[in-house]
Amino acid sequence: MIARNEERAIARALDSARPHVDRLIVLDTGSTDATVAIAEANGAAVFRFDWCDDFAAARNAALDHSDADWNLVLDADEWLDGGIEALNAGALPRGGARAGFIGCAQLRNEGVSANATRRFLPRILPRGVRYAGRIHEQPVSPLPLVPCALQIGHDGYAEAQLAAKHGRNLALLEAALAEAPEDGYLWYQLGREHLVRGAPEAAVAPLRNACRLTRPDAAYRHAVVLSTIRALKEAGLLPEALALVDAEQAAWPQSPDFYFAVADLYLEWASREPAIAMDELLPVVEGAWLRCLEIGEQPLLDGSVVGCGSYLAAGNLAMFYDRLGIEDEARRFAAMERTLRAA
Repeated sequence: MIARNEERAIARALDSARPHVDRLIVLDTGSTDATVAIAEANGAAVFRFDWCDDFAAARNAALDHSDADWNLVLDADEWLDGGIEALNAGALPRGGARAGFIGCAQLRNEGVSANATRRFLPRILPRGVRYAGRIHEQPVSPLPLVPCALQIGHDGYAEAQLAAKHGRNLALLEAALAEAPEDGYLWYQLGREHLVRGAPEAAVAPLRNACRLTRPDAAYRHAVVLSTIRALKEAGLLPEALALVDAEQAAWPQSPDFYFAVADLYLEWASREPAIAMDELLPVVEGAWLRCLEIGEQPLLDGSVVGCGSYLAAGNLAMFYDRLGIEDEARRFAAMERTLRAA
């Protein structure tokens, strides 16, 4: 773990990991609060590092203090939240890199909205793997990235945490893009940085670049497309958002999140064009939410929102039918929402 001024959360992270690891290593990059004392009190070996505006350099310095076959990488605003069996000896054979994979844990982001989003990030690294990237750093290795059962909670997108990191993240992303202007992942992260801070107009141009530069088979392409649709809609660029949906539809037949975005867009269109809403637009909204339920939850899709394939779609259909005066369907989907939310 690398950390700086994380007294709010670091004990939670260390407590969640302690039963499942042999050693806790914290690399402190200049804390001025109680982070170091709390980490040491919770059993971590703490090392100091002079911050140099490079997250990969800090990650690698932390890894240099480990001689384990396998390293679990966490941030201080995260915690282990399930799927611990992925850390068992049988799941992580001896030999580190000779075992031939990097484990990608499911990260559940909380605090951006009322709903949690899923990301798959490499967090179980064999010995010898190191990072590259000034910000949103990634392991550099020919080893395959393998989704695993491990689940990690994250609340670093809560409003107070976002404010503290805003200027730093933008500056690092812009510096990284100056060095690698054709990196679609960095453009995506820059757009996302603006989007989660409520600035969709600023997010549009970076996300357009991300769509253009991200390979169709990239694991994060799903998240790029959804973020771009959202930014275009929130920036008032509805025709461009609808064109992107048409261009991408064939690529996402099993994404409830994509069809949820379609319903959202057509609802917005219906609010602008009430004369054609009932006959042309609202049937598309209804069909998109029904398609979400038909597909169901797809937790392995990077960037998916919990509930798009279940209770969120059912709840929206309940409200949809209620407003249309179709009471039996409204009651049916309201009951479905309660059942799916409780599951």
